[in-house]
Amino acid sequence: MDMEATAAMDGAQAAIERRAPRRVPIDHRANLALLGLVTSAVLLQLLAWPWLLRQWGAPALWLMLPLVMLTPTHWGLIHESIHGQLLPQRRLNEGLGRTLAIAFGLPYDAVRFGHLMHHRYTREAYDRPDVHDGTTHPLLARIGYYAHLLGGLYLAELALPLLAFLPAAWVSRLVANRLRSDERVGQDIQRLFVGFAANQDRRSRMRRDWIMSVTLYVCAFYLYGPWWPALAAAMFLRGVWLSIADNLPHYDVKLHEPQRARNFRLAAIWRPVVMNHHLHRLHHQHPTLPWTALPALAHADAEDNGDASYFRAAFRQFIRFGRVH
Repeated sequence: MDMEATAAMDGAQAAIERRAPRRVPIDHRANLALLGLVTSAVLLQLLAWPWLLRQWGAPALWLMLPLVMLTPTHWGLIHESIHGQLLPQRRLNEGLGRTLAIAFGLPYDAVRFGHLMHHRYTREAYDRPDVHDGTTHPLLARIGYYAHLLGGLYLAELALPLLAFLPAAWVSRLVANRLRSDERVGQDIQRLFVGFAANQDRRSRMRRDWIMSVTLYVCAFYLYGPWWPALAAAMFLRGVWLSIADNLPHYDVKLHEPQRARNFRLAAIWRPVVMNHHLHRLHHQHPTLPWTALPALAHADAEDNGDASYFRAAFRQFIRFGRVH
């Protein structure tokens, strides 16, 4: 089963790759600059901020703004690692991505597998939280959707590694029941997820990474002392931003739309912060290109520049729910 799961994941990654318009090298300077910025933010949040709060008091709470604002940058670097575009050296690329994920509290193996599956099976039944499936009570479905947007996705990812501590057979049955489908595509998705859930190597890495994340944040909360609510609030707001941004490019997207994703307009000052996540349809079309290559593609084709504001579209997610496509 482990070999089958490994082959399935490798097949999932190979299936999402498209022939790029040209080979584009990784922009080392841009990635290293953002790595330095995010590393500084992590050290500020975990070590320096509690000391500053004790020295300055409430005025130091304003430091929460840059910490939260860099959420998409932190995730963007993990995302580049998932696609092998953070650094060209494979081990270093994965090692940095895993370290960034531990600092964010995310299970690297799970988010990597889930993201590659998302590319392969975009907007399938398991991957469209904004659509009411018709089996859940409409009120409960609406509550679940808003909970998903308001940090629920991040909380689920924080808790996901706990499944790695349960017997593999139990988890496999749980995943199989959760993703049961009568359609061929749904059955393929179920098989791949069950294979991942039973993979012992990945289960071991998820347990190890989870223990490291928990240890890191337990120590951080201890350092904060009476100011611990500041750290909790920052983590919550980062989780909300991550959850909203994850849903945004595919929200209310019909199944016949190109790549089942959208591009958006965004002011130039914000583009490095979100690492061009606003050009998400282009990323789905060319998943092996680094993030710095996407603006040139958008510039070459006016239709790829997006027809809606990124932040306006983010707020629109809270207005409409339950459309079936």
